[in-house]
Amino acid sequence: MFISRVAGLASSLVSLVAAQTTTLQAESATLSGVTVATAIAGYTGTGYVEGFDEGTDKITFTVPATSSQLYDLKLVYNGPYGDKFTYVVLNGAGGSQVSLPATTAWTTVAAGQVLLNAGSNTIEIQNNWGWYLVDSIILSPSPTRKPHKITTQPVSPNANADARALLKYLGSVYGKNILSGQQDQESLDWVTANVGKTPAILGLDFMDYTESRTSRGASSTDVDKAIAFSKKGGIVTFVWHWGAPVGLYDNATQPWYSGFYTAATDFNVETALVDTKNANYTLLVKDIDTIAVQLKKLQDNGVPVLFRPLHEAEGAWFWWGAKGPGPAKKLYKLVFDRLTRVHGLKNLVWVWNSVATDWYPGNSYVDVVSADTYAQGDHGPISATYNNLLTLTGDTKIIAAAEIGSVMDPAQLKAYQADWAWFVVWTGEYISGGVWNSLELLKSVYNDAYVLTLDEIQGWRGK
Repeated sequence: MFISRVAGLASSLVSLVAAQTTTLQAESATLSGVTVATAIAGYTGTGYVEGFDEGTDKITFTVPATSSQLYDLKLVYNGPYGDKFTYVVLNGAGGSQVSLPATTAWTTVAAGQVLLNAGSNTIEIQNNWGWYLVDSIILSPSPTRKPHKITTQPVSPNANADARALLKYLGSVYGKNILSGQQDQESLDWVTANVGKTPAILGLDFMDYTESRTSRGASSTDVDKAIAFSKKGGIVTFVWHWGAPVGLYDNATQPWYSGFYTAATDFNVETALVDTKNANYTLLVKDIDTIAVQLKKLQDNGVPVLFRPLHEAEGAWFWWGAKGPGPAKKLYKLVFDRLTRVHGLKNLVWVWNSVATDWYPGNSYVDVVSADTYAQGDHGPISATYNNLLTLTGDTKIIAAAEIGSVMDPAQLKAYQADWAWFVVWTGEYISGGVWNSLELLKSVYNDAYVLTLDEIQGWRGK
């Protein structure tokens, strides 16, 4: 690896002033492990930057600002090697993971926001997935966020009072506070014991309720835990790591308990959904019906559920997303219709969990849009993802950070106008290992007035 400063640095030292849009050329920044190239036409300036192939590779822009101000950031790139991600870091801390969809043209993509300090700032474009080309970044002053236009009318037919109250409550705090959440009862108990506060939301999983897992000895008490937490005044959210109903490889490298991964099964969701009479379609319906029994138990106990099926579909690492957006959306709608219209469930608040426009099943099937983000040691506002979700629905749906690795700094959330409705930290080492989140930081976040905990949401059904 090497560090070089390319001629023309002066172009990246333009002082930013209010109402000014500024383009900074990548080839004029400080380059670490990457090089300037000119082979692919269409770039601006004198070249572009390539060679993102090592974890330490990055471009560092030096940006003086005349005053402290929030700026929208855009990235001009070319992605000839497939879908990628990059990572944007401001002043050495905080930042956003930015999606760079595959393209052979020079393309401008929103990359979140940066809160520049008066004086000198640095913006780093870090490798992340690598193998993309960067032409420039564009900075423009962020407009003041307009009032949200979200709806709290449930999409479930005949939603009951519990679901309506939950959605109404989320709407009432949206943009004012963020609800704290923790995946897994054991990890939530760790937070209570070590941080001194109990999260407002408990994250649970329907994973070990369906036949491809129970037939191999799996079992779960997560529904019972949900009922108990709800009785304490808490809110519950369920994800579903849906083990493929058939076709598990179940070998040394891909054991049965990995059956929700694309790599662990030959189950083809696209062919299963071709018609309603094939055996695999029947197995899908059987699994949905099995989960309906558990949701009915929750409904009978007065528990509304933030329900997040088919999570992270666009990543394609789970079988329900392996065949692209069409089959994934078709399956999601089957789950929706089967649970709400056939089984008549009324306690569901539907949470969609992908950002890309072509994966979105539509406003009539979604109450909340969300994303899962993991960036070790970064406690920034995840503003690029938030803004993309804002655009996805035209700011008509509540937005949540359904899974995170590192908790977000409340001060940055407010400064960046990243109005996540809730966060749920993933289980195990993510919360208790001390690497993703220090205990000191967790205590600071959980004691911040912006972050709502279990004791602070009591009586939420009547608020």
